[in-house]
Amino acid sequence: MLNIFVCEDNTIQRQSIVQIIQNAVLIEELDMQLVLDTKDPYMLLKKVKTSQNTGIYFLDIDLNSNMNGMKLAQQIRLFDPRGFIIFISAHSELSFMTFQYRVEAMDFILKDNPAEAKVKIRECLLNAMERYTLQTNKTHKVYTIETGGRKISIDHDDIFFFETSSNIHKVILHAKDRQIEFSSTMKGLTNTLDDDFVRCHRSFLANKNNIKEVDAKKRIIYFTNGETCLMSTRMMKGFCSYRYK
Repeated sequence: MLNIFVCEDNTIQRQSIVQIIQNAVLIEELDMQLVLDTKDPYMLLKKVKTSQNTGIYFLDIDLNSNMNGMKLAQQIRLFDPRGFIIFISAHSELSFMTFQYRVEAMDFILKDNPAEAKVKIRECLLNAMERYTLQTNKTHKVYTIETGGRKISIDHDDIFFFETSSNIHKVILHAKDRQIEFSSTMKGLTNTLDDDFVRCHRSFLANKNNIKEVDAKKRIIYFTNGETCLMSTRMMKGFCSYRYK
């Protein structure tokens, strides 16, 4: 999932940008979430420092602060080198500054043409999603699911386990930042996923790389995020031979 941040000191303009973003994410069914919209660059930077997801940043340049949008972008790069930075400004003459500050901006959008700005914001979101998916597929093992008309790609490292849902022919994926129910079966998952995922119970498929502890007596598996799942007696011997984090 991509996190979206907006920093714009004009409240009306910020609300307009946020509305365009939210409509595009909803209509295009993008795997993104708006995390913060603010006029304060320091508040945004504080949020970025604790964010674990790649971000998309829509930044005004003149923020009526001792930190302008260009300097903010430089700071963002320290914490999110893969993030997508888009400047939105009324000053076209400032576009050359993006090269001086070396922030590798995705785009420079002008505010003076609202209709064009709306189109370009949507295009930036779509391009960011496409690039992020390609980058992720090249650098990490990912599992892609389709649900609600969306394709969602999740790093194997971020998956803790799969659980059979109470809804027929559905399973629940337990990941780092969310749970997703989708159409599949444990048998189908077992045949699709690699050896990182082990069938520990007829209702559970665990990512052994994210297991913290196995309680053989209670037949419970503890994951690094604090969640748990069951382990069958038949699978106990194999699981207790693994070394965990």
